[in-house]
Amino acid sequence: MISVGIVGATGYTGVELLRLLSAHEGVEVKVATSNSEKGKVVSAVFPSLRSIIDLEFVEHDSKQLNSCDLIFFATPHATAMHHVPKLLEQGCKIIDLSADFRIKSPDVWEHWYEVKHACPELLPSAVYGLPELNRVEIKSANLVANPGCYPTAITLALLPAIKNGLINAKDIIADAKSGVSGAGRKAALASQFSEVSESFKAYSVSGHRHLPEIAQTLSNVQQDNDVNLTFVPHLVPMNRGIFATVYVKPMGHSIDMQKHYADFYAEEKFVDVMPEGSHPETRSVKTSNTCQIAVHPGNSESQPTVILSVIDNLVKGAAGQAVQNMNLMFGLDEDTGLFAPGLVP
Repeated sequence: MISVGIVGATGYTGVELLRLLSAHEGVEVKVATSNSEKGKVVSAVFPSLRSIIDLEFVEHDSKQLNSCDLIFFATPHATAMHHVPKLLEQGCKIIDLSADFRIKSPDVWEHWYEVKHACPELLPSAVYGLPELNRVEIKSANLVANPGCYPTAITLALLPAIKNGLINAKDIIADAKSGVSGAGRKAALASQFSEVSESFKAYSVSGHRHLPEIAQTLSNVQQDNDVNLTFVPHLVPMNRGIFATVYVKPMGHSIDMQKHYADFYAEEKFVDVMPEGSHPETRSVKTSNTCQIAVHPGNSESQPTVILSVIDNLVKGAAGQAVQNMNLMFGLDEDTGLFAPGLVP
């Protein structure tokens, strides 16, 4: 039985971890932290977990964490980096759901997150937790940087094309939409119902924090290390979901992109390549750990190929992928605790 702690268990990704891990046959959640709700029992904050999680929230720096085999950090950016070094010294494995260890260059990280990194010496050893790309490295990792939600959807949409040299990697456009839960559970005017409902907007057009993460991953895959990506995120009035529409230019009109994608992901349990020309929907993957992808080839050499990619931002884009990584780190079947299909309606 894996002894688990969750730091930041009252955010959306934190409670999603509680939900998923409560049904995981190989896990015991021993510690759940929340500085804002410390002293309260979990069910008082989340009645949906009554009779399921029997814990009291403790502080982030609780010594109870030292006894855990694995600790998930579901905290805001620039929090985990202050705690991780000591926990690693105690022999705990770490999966960080924030961006603290995703970007290898401390200078790049500090530019985008506007704070000095507390432990840049750990960045080289952190494994980027996209199983479809780094499965072998994740299995032996002590520190895993769980990918962001936009990067997961966009990278999975591009990985076969980039890795096999099927497209012009210097001309990629990713138009992506997110549900409101992607902004987190904290109170903020921009995510209030009356501000979001019946509206649709782009944001961070000049540069989103997930852009360097996506570019780093794709550049590492691309042999000539030169990827140029235009990424524009949008906020849509729904609770969950990421929908990425990615425009690419194939290196030749005769390339059978559908076959390449189907072959590339044939053995992947959580990537579903749909029939060519399909139109995946966010509701089809709601509460599941699945990414659905559809390829739409252009009708001529002058038209781009369009790749559609949908995930649940809180599951495959966060907590579900973190559980998937945990399973790999402890030698379990990768889909343990992640069997549930999408919730309809």
